[in-house]
Amino acid sequence: MSPGHPMRIAVDAMGGDFAPQKIVEGAVLAAREWNVPIVLVGLHSAIEFELSKYDISGLSVTIQNATQVIGMEHSPSKATKTMHDASIVVATRLLHEKKVDAVVSAGNSGAVMTAALRFLGRIHGVYRPAITTVLPTIDGHCMIADAGANADCKPEYLLQFAIMAKIAAQTILDIENPTVGLLSIGEEKEKGSHLTKKAYELLRDCKDIRFIGNVEGRDIPKGKSDVVVCDGFVGNVVLKTMEGTADALSRMLKMEIQASWLAKAGYLLTRPAIRRFRKRVDYAEYGGAPLLGVNGACIISHGKSTAKAVKNAVRMAKIVAEKKVIERIRTEIETFAVPHPHPQSHIQTAV
Repeated sequence: MSPGHPMRIAVDAMGGDFAPQKIVEGAVLAAREWNVPIVLVGLHSAIEFELSKYDISGLSVTIQNATQVIGMEHSPSKATKTMHDASIVVATRLLHEKKVDAVVSAGNSGAVMTAALRFLGRIHGVYRPAITTVLPTIDGHCMIADAGANADCKPEYLLQFAIMAKIAAQTILDIENPTVGLLSIGEEKEKGSHLTKKAYELLRDCKDIRFIGNVEGRDIPKGKSDVVVCDGFVGNVVLKTMEGTADALSRMLKMEIQASWLAKAGYLLTRPAIRRFRKRVDYAEYGGAPLLGVNGACIISHGKSTAKAVKNAVRMAKIVAEKKVIERIRTEIETFAVPHPHPQSHIQTAV
């Protein structure tokens, strides 16, 4: 946390499909439940109107005015350079100036990443930042990196993703010695693309991670590995596929229950179990994904974030800041020499 004040978290009130209504509601819920001061960044009048709907007496919720919004139709790199008063730009500057300890945004993911790189910079020695997402498994959770920050990767990037995601699994999921698997099309080391074959060798030779070899897509929900490493293109496809599958299963289950009176009667008996299942596969339970590798705690939330998702994204930001995840990554990256990839390629985001 920044010296001189208690932890504060900036929330991009204008980012996301349901902004500012659900963002403000979620921020109020977070301030009440997690007891953390919130700075809502965006159009002052719009945020003030939404806040008037809630009793915020006793809560530390303030507004930082920002008159512009970067939408999904905007180019992330161009928008962050020209829209100086955009909510995500202002929120990221607050973090850079140490006026807050973390940033949460459900807005344009590419803009979040570009703003973070522009104002915070990469941790020294990190080649590319990675979006690290928590996914449900049969017996717990796993983390996948990268989930969308880098469409094109080099083997050395994947090695760093593994190191950063390992630290995230230790601090966020409380797994003391997490296993690391490389996502590929077969368990054998000979299978896969040129990228995965080279990354396999780097991961195998790294003594700082507990590498278990290749894992396949079906192994992710089985919980075969605590950390799953892949490029951002593949990781984002995996993430969206799992989200869609969970939603489709819930809808199909609802249709089957409504199909007959016998199914409805059975639902009354199984309702608690079904509710627990839905909670486990609901992305809103995890709230957001840390953007690891930049010099600050940045949480990227789903564009369709509900108030519940925003509340839990603030919780994620609080954990990352309190447990000093960024500082731990900085220490480990600086003490562990990762081979330099050649030639350097231009950053291309997958989101």
